[in-house]
Amino acid sequence: MTFGDRPEPGEEVLLVSLPTGLLSDLPTEDQAAIAALVGKPVRLMSYDADGKAELQFTDAHGIVHFIYVEPTSIKAVGPEET
Repeated sequence: MTFGDRPEPGEEVLLVSLPTGLLSDLPTEDQAAIAALVGKPVRLMSYDADGKAELQFTDAHGIVHFIYVEPTSIKAVGPEET
């Protein structure tokens, strides 16, 4: 993949922004874990039928999370970010 192209499933991406409403109604612990993810590399698992990116990460407590965001909320990890 060339930096700047649409990331492929299995690659590392950066969550560059939190979509409005993503954290609404989530437990405080989940909100903190997801907010801490912004700007850090995370695994892109797939794109769903609506085109949203499925991201998977494990928080500081060992809990695995899956979130779905618009592709505009992620970017490919560049060499300086790995």
